[in-house]
Amino acid sequence: MRKLIKKLLYFILCLFLFFNVICAVQAYHFTRFVDQATRPNYQQMGFIEKANATLFGLPVPKSTVVDSLNIPHQATKIKTSDGLLLAAWTTLDNKDALTKKGTVILFHGHGSCRSGLIREATAFYNLGWNIIAVDFRNHGQSEGTTCSVGINEAQDVKAAYDYAIKKGVRNIVLFGASMGAATITKAIYDYPDMHASKLILEMPFASMREASEGFVRVMNLPGEPLGVFLTLWGGINLGGIWAFSNKPAEYARDITCPTLLQWGAKDFRVKRSETETIYNHISATHKKMVVYEQSGHESLCKKETAKWMENVTAFLNN
Repeated sequence: MRKLIKKLLYFILCLFLFFNVICAVQAYHFTRFVDQATRPNYQQMGFIEKANATLFGLPVPKSTVVDSLNIPHQATKIKTSDGLLLAAWTTLDNKDALTKKGTVILFHGHGSCRSGLIREATAFYNLGWNIIAVDFRNHGQSEGTTCSVGINEAQDVKAAYDYAIKKGVRNIVLFGASMGAATITKAIYDYPDMHASKLILEMPFASMREASEGFVRVMNLPGEPLGVFLTLWGGINLGGIWAFSNKPAEYARDITCPTLLQWGAKDFRVKRSETETIYNHISATHKKMVVYEQSGHESLCKKETAKWMENVTAFLNN
């Protein structure tokens, strides 16, 4: 009987170690990007391909910047407090910059870049705003070797904000999609001297653990308990940080400026409950939550253009 119990415990231990190795590999890919990598659609994979992706992970391709922004703009570099140079586009050097209503600073999602927000940037510009579109560290053409999914990227938000302030801008709106939105909440929490006029947050995750669970769900695997281990190993991969402390839903309590929170009802990565928790925690008197019934975790501006334009225009004009 003792030998049987010992074998059973040994089997459980081996299974636990194997499980942790898988999570460590997945966390590595979640926090680092690979140049010229190709990542196939997980939903279209065969059984063997899915098994391989589950066991060994899939490299996340480093986003490529394609400048198809068809408005007058210039490329620039923004330096962060820890010395990294961020690539960005700006219209603040345009001849008509002073006639604009203010400046919208745009922040993309995990694994994307500023090219992914060209529709939104163009829309804001056509509504009468200057834009600054930024590549987060280790994304696009910015410096950096790791992605901390908002923890260190909050410095990038602050750097872009300071850049706008030095340019003489006073009416600043911060726009973020997915990780970009979550990172804005952390920047507001980390830097009380940031005084944005308004925030537009699209599809932010409520906590790092829930973001990890969403990442796992994309692979048709159970978010719990895998998300917990992925978060743990993600922090270890980033030098031993406690990733569980990254909680945009809690940071939202420090948001006091008018805020538009937007989410797609078909979002497979961010749950409605996360979005509602963030909305309820926002301290601002003037806040609004809009649900896009036809959209998932994607560009709401692209998927439901008319509805997005109506809500964003009304929010900016009020």
